[in-house]
Amino acid sequence: MHSTIFETHRPAAKIVEDALADTKLGCFWTDDVAGHAAKYPALPGDTRVDDAVVGGGYAGLWTAIKLKTEHPERRVILLEAVRIGWAASGRNGGFCEASITHGEPNAEARWPEETGTLRRLGFENLDAIEQFIAEHQLDVDFERTGQLSVANAPHQVDWLGESDDPSVVTLDAAEVQQRIASPTFLGGEFSPHENANLHPAKLAAELARHAASLGVEIHEQTPVKRLEGGSDTPIQLTTERGTVTAERVALCTNVFPSLLKRYRFHTVPVYDYVLMTEPLTDEQLESIGWTGREGLADMANQFHYSRLTKDNRILWGGYDAVYFAGGRINPEHEDRMESHRKLASHFFTTFPQLAGVRFTHRWAGVIDTSTRFCAFFGQAHGGRVQYVAGFTGLGVGATHFAADVLVDRLEGRVTERTELKMVQDVPLPFPPEPAASIGINLTRWALDRADHNEGKRNVLLKTLDALGLGFDS
Repeated sequence: MHSTIFETHRPAAKIVEDALADTKLGCFWTDDVAGHAAKYPALPGDTRVDDAVVGGGYAGLWTAIKLKTEHPERRVILLEAVRIGWAASGRNGGFCEASITHGEPNAEARWPEETGTLRRLGFENLDAIEQFIAEHQLDVDFERTGQLSVANAPHQVDWLGESDDPSVVTLDAAEVQQRIASPTFLGGEFSPHENANLHPAKLAAELARHAASLGVEIHEQTPVKRLEGGSDTPIQLTTERGTVTAERVALCTNVFPSLLKRYRFHTVPVYDYVLMTEPLTDEQLESIGWTGREGLADMANQFHYSRLTKDNRILWGGYDAVYFAGGRINPEHEDRMESHRKLASHFFTTFPQLAGVRFTHRWAGVIDTSTRFCAFFGQAHGGRVQYVAGFTGLGVGATHFAADVLVDRLEGRVTERTELKMVQDVPLPFPPEPAASIGINLTRWALDRADHNEGKRNVLLKTLDALGLGFDS
């Protein structure tokens, strides 16, 4: 086995500890909008509506907006358990990517006959998001900067140039250094249209503001406890504050337990850890370049992602995704200094010229991981209830596409989207505990070994690949 660049060139421990010394345990994005984002009242009591949406993240907000825009005369209600955008939608990396399948290789492996269509729909989806943000003047720090994928190991250099996209530019070591200066970057690929950067918490707040302006009734602090109904009767959503009776329901609850029991094992919560630096000085920024402000990721199985904010902070996350035994969501899992120290160490290995920079925030978010590594769709009660989950960490853009699918299906429309195998197929569920913990942690170990062994996948990973069980990115 070979060591990785991050183990070979570890920065001095004092550099890491000093950088983390005054770091706040909390999400930079949500802190940044605190005091500015609107607050919405809890459900005041029993009510009857045309359409109900459960979940105040991106998928729920886009769905509510599209339902109300299409039918202004209908009552549309959105129920959020805590606050708009407080979970995954407010604490992710802020990458809005074109892919709706967690990368083209994932689509090629699962739906080879649809790869071209899925790719086209993905770019149309990102274009539609950009147009919506511009048309409605949403203040979300949107930048269509493209994506830079870098090779940190010789075997990753061999993977460069495999894209069929003629717009993707392959870069040698000198060319990638001209974009972003790092001693670990041995080459890369730049996709100019693949990604936009944005402020995730601002996007959630602005979508809620727009939804409310259309007449969507938003209620925070209103967790839904139970869903009941039939194919010929309205759906009842029971909360502690009253019952909502709706003709149609969209469930957009991400990683949280599904209100439809049949999908309870189709996602597992995986914690992803993130750091945010203080704003860089002009000199610090000049030392790394990054004038193109591209979204940045490396090509390892356990990869890092990074980007610049509007005020020139660096967000640095990924690598140490963790599944905790039992599969429960617990705020205590967010405070994991082991992961944040590892991230900080890798940051200074990547950018040694930034020694002395401090991190202001450290946090974690829960990823709704599915076995196919991208969102899946479900339904119940004769189609009156539609469901989406399993975005697996790449949902900022894909939630908009998902909302289009949900609205099509709620309206009973047959469209290009609804006829996709990607939409109609439902992935295999995860096994119950303790098998889930054993399998997931063995897979993480195997992915780490592959990164240390020139990318070579062992028998376990090859078996999972053959079964279509994800874990390929």
